[in-house]
Amino acid sequence: MNPLDGEIRDGKHRQQVRVYYEDTDFSGIVYHASYLRFMERGRTNYLRLIGADHRALFEQAEKEAPGFAFVVRHMDIHFHKPAFMDDLLDIVTAPEEVKGASVMLYQRVERNGELIVDAHVQVAFVSGGRARPIPKPLRIAMKADQGTGGAA
Repeated sequence: MNPLDGEIRDGKHRQQVRVYYEDTDFSGIVYHASYLRFMERGRTNYLRLIGADHRALFEQAEKEAPGFAFVVRHMDIHFHKPAFMDDLLDIVTAPEEVKGASVMLYQRVERNGELIVDAHVQVAFVSGGRARPIPKPLRIAMKADQGTGGAA
């Protein structure tokens, strides 16, 4: 495991990110779209740590489902407090509901345990422009974490 990928503990993936100048607006406050990138890193590394190495998954899934992709289908995001340049933020990701072709994830951005942003993100597995079942090993791994992390 690479420390840059974060860790899974108590059913939640946790990853730290530092806020850089490029993540902020002219006033030094984190630009709203930067949180989307931070959360994408959290989702990507969560999948990597539960065994969905993107390169290996791509090669395996390409045979079964040519042109597959994980896509964000829906996101409900709430901005609670600002974050600032040089802050160290924790990105917390946990599965809430795992279905055949999609998963609902709950993500939090925290600073020293204080809630900055949270979001419910529905991610779908698609191939050929249609929803397809998530590969079984990945679905099983996500279900193992489901209910232990959620919106708490």
